[in-house]
Amino acid sequence: MTKWFNTAGPCKPDIHYTLPTTERLPQLKRLIDQQNYFVIHAPRQTGKTTAMLTLAQELTASGKYTAVMVSVEVGSAFPNQPELAETRILDAWQDAIDCWLPTELQPPFLTNGNPPQRIGSFLKSWAETSKRPLVVFIDEIDSLQNQTLINVLRQLRDGFPRRPQSFPQCVALIGMRDVRDYKVASGGTDRLNTSSPFNIKVRSLTLSNFTLEDVKSLYAQHTADTGQIFTPEAINQAYYLTQGQPWLVNALAKEVTEYLAEDVNISITVDLINQAKDILIQRQDTHLDSLAERLREDRVKAIIQPMLAGDELGNVPDDDLRYVLDLGLCKRDRGGGLEIANPIYREVFPKTLANVTIASLTSVQPTWLTPTGKLDAIALLESFLDFWRQHGEPLFKSTPYPEIAPHLVLMAFLHRVVNGGGSLEREYAIGSGRMDICLRYGDVVLGMELKVWKQGKADPLPKGLIQLDKYLSGLNLDTGWLIIFDRRPNLPPISDRTTTEIALSPQGRNITVIRG
Repeated sequence: MTKWFNTAGPCKPDIHYTLPTTERLPQLKRLIDQQNYFVIHAPRQTGKTTAMLTLAQELTASGKYTAVMVSVEVGSAFPNQPELAETRILDAWQDAIDCWLPTELQPPFLTNGNPPQRIGSFLKSWAETSKRPLVVFIDEIDSLQNQTLINVLRQLRDGFPRRPQSFPQCVALIGMRDVRDYKVASGGTDRLNTSSPFNIKVRSLTLSNFTLEDVKSLYAQHTADTGQIFTPEAINQAYYLTQGQPWLVNALAKEVTEYLAEDVNISITVDLINQAKDILIQRQDTHLDSLAERLREDRVKAIIQPMLAGDELGNVPDDDLRYVLDLGLCKRDRGGGLEIANPIYREVFPKTLANVTIASLTSVQPTWLTPTGKLDAIALLESFLDFWRQHGEPLFKSTPYPEIAPHLVLMAFLHRVVNGGGSLEREYAIGSGRMDICLRYGDVVLGMELKVWKQGKADPLPKGLIQLDKYLSGLNLDTGWLIIFDRRPNLPPISDRTTTEIALSPQGRNITVIRG
């Protein structure tokens, strides 16, 4: 039977390519054997639900445990009505138990129709009548808030000392965040900031991204199934673009194998992987779309905004750094510094933030194309200058990140350019003081750098020319644009101060300097 790459919901091993849970979380079985309670937190669509469903089935099939995965998500509609939430949650648990476990392993009270009405009592009665030690994985725990969340956690803590005879031997809480980040205040805006009332946890584990070897193994399953080959270069490129983020790894492969190269006789190359990447970014599927919501949170904005501008991070609490890492938005580089989690997110973030501005640019006509559809770099410069003088200032107000409004307005314009068949690549790093952009359209490759002139600082031109030299050298280009946004106070309107000049870089390149 042919299998598929999955991008929607938990994987089913009979129809989807998957990786074994025990390889991704090798320490879990030891924690369960030791009667531990623990937390597994990881970003959305990293395979948490798939991994824990699979592990529950493996544990039950071993004959040693009765293991099941349940969810508390149905209780999220009742953050301050714990009793009502519990009723809905326990109804859902009964359905899950009936689905995943054979009748002889189900709690007797389910068949006699008189189940307990509290989560603690439910688990106590089941553990006491179970033929095997009980293991319960509770998914979507951080969808609960306020009194309902506290109520559930306290019942689990209360039953913990009575394990395994009168309470589950092991309970794992599964969600996007660690316990301290669960929302408890009215409206769910404040955090617990502590492991209590679940201070019985022995570990907080996170599900790591795939390694390069994992990606090779996953893609090799498709090759074994169909004969279609992923070239080594294509696998390396998929890993580079995704940094092993499981949904992205599967999404690239799904796009290529089902649409771009449906014929299994076609080998999958770097070019096809890059095409798939551009399609995903343009289409902005649910996974990528959900990132947009996160980018608007104040604690995320405080980190991502200076990152996009290449500025130093301000006085950011450790809790917030851990938050963007837990959400999978960022990762640590080899030196321990913070960077965007992968190249695809690096392109998606500015595009997402510029979406409102992009939507308002439908009136901008593509005067930068020749009659044969090629990109004319000189005409593009003229179009940009005209656009900038006319629309720059009003559009600043439409961007959600005011500190980098000029960057986002430029992004919006460039997305309008590449929408007809080009691509944008962005590079930015904390402390670099710049954002580098490579625009590709047909045979034309244009490298540019953005810098901001802030009050009290020197003209960024000399440093910008040195930095742009290095960037253009990597692209093998001998010309480029240096765009300097002047954010000093009390300046004339943009329409009056936008100018261009040609400057010679230290390495002898002719650079078009745009000031605005």
